[in-house]
Amino acid sequence: MLHVSRHQLREVALHVVTSGSGPALLLVHGFPLDHGMWRGQFEELADSYRLIAPDLRGFGRSQPGSEPAATMDRMADDLAELLDALRVTEPVTLCGLSMGGYVALAFWRRHGERLGRLILCDTRAAADTPETAAGRLATAAAILDRGTDELAESMLERLFAERTWRESPALVESIRQVMRRTPARSVAAALRGMAQRVDMTEALPRIHVPALVICGEYDAISPPEEMRGLAAALPRAEYVQIAGAGHMAPLEEPAAVNRAIRRFLAETEVDAPS
Repeated sequence: MLHVSRHQLREVALHVVTSGSGPALLLVHGFPLDHGMWRGQFEELADSYRLIAPDLRGFGRSQPGSEPAATMDRMADDLAELLDALRVTEPVTLCGLSMGGYVALAFWRRHGERLGRLILCDTRAAADTPETAAGRLATAAAILDRGTDELAESMLERLFAERTWRESPALVESIRQVMRRTPARSVAAALRGMAQRVDMTEALPRIHVPALVICGEYDAISPPEEMRGLAAALPRAEYVQIAGAGHMAPLEEPAAVNRAIRRFLAETEVDAPS
């Protein structure tokens, strides 16, 4: 059964959905989405784990921050505060997709003692190039002027594998509507935050918790070759490629992703605090 709650943190109030009991599995959504992208995981994994899926600041039903940029560090701090509010004291397994992966890496850097295992889905460790960062800032300005519809259409083209477009049009449409509903101010703030995120490439060899790296076979945003390299740089990581999926592997092919997550969680243990 899903439990919906709202928690007032120091700066913002976060909307969060939880289900199940057992070791905590914190699910962090991508840009510009909300907790609903994890519905396939809630359907299959809540029998063994306590699933926690917040809407990041400004997304879904969570309150936006007051600053012009929603940085990955600030979102990571929000997660630590949320765990306090939920009275989760043990190290968690943190699973993040795309922007959620950026937040997960920031969480390791800022709250490493609270991280027991790491799952990175369709994401990257490198910071934006100057050109990419400039593009994000320009897009943020355009969204504040014209809204999110254009962004939704341009992003959708790259999010899903061809098979998903063909066989699951309702799924694609549901994500289109989530993107369109997201306030322009929140989308712009996250774009600015991603543009200034820390490059984590050199830090990967220092992340010693067990890690699972998941990538869709047809991911055009964080392609398999790049994610294999990310996994190779992590000392205790395994790489799993999801056949037939694009950038949204947990949503497109939930059964395959859930099998990989369940096996990983069964075969590894949450590291105790150092």
